[in-house]
Amino acid sequence: MALAITRQDLSAAELRKSAARSRDASAARRMLAIALVLEGSSREEAAESCGMDRQTLRDWVHRYNDEGLAGLVNRRAPGPAPRLSNAQEAMVARWVEDGPDLERDGVVRWRCRDLQERIGSEFRVSLHERTVGKLLATLRFRRLSVRPQHPQSDLAAQAAFKGASLIG
Repeated sequence: MALAITRQDLSAAELRKSAARSRDASAARRMLAIALVLEGSSREEAAESCGMDRQTLRDWVHRYNDEGLAGLVNRRAPGPAPRLSNAQEAMVARWVEDGPDLERDGVVRWRCRDLQERIGSEFRVSLHERTVGKLLATLRFRRLSVRPQHPQSDLAAQAAFKGASLIG
């Protein structure tokens, strides 16, 4: 059965020129295979000379017919949908900036595990501890943190001590 290339905007020679200019080797290979078919080669010969199966060449011809040269480029897979919305991520960023509350969170500084528990209780979303770390990196937070302050520390006594030590 003949392979029908319905798109006729580029000739075989123009496809070869586009393949020569292309930086994507896979797309260039596909362009050359389609050029061979346009020149009259069989689907099996064209596919074999360009290192693919004839069924694969058929699939690429369908994409070329539908989308032109842009259809011959590999597409990126979309990946999984984010588990938190942008508003929820902004709220997590606000939590990190404000720091934990000892009465509510039970800690004096955030760890990924603590944020994981808070995200689970607030948003009913289960995230892995490593995913929370990646989220913090995406939100441009670094591992460096200020030294935690003891909840029973006396700021006035600390200021008086600092002032007394600078005089001496």
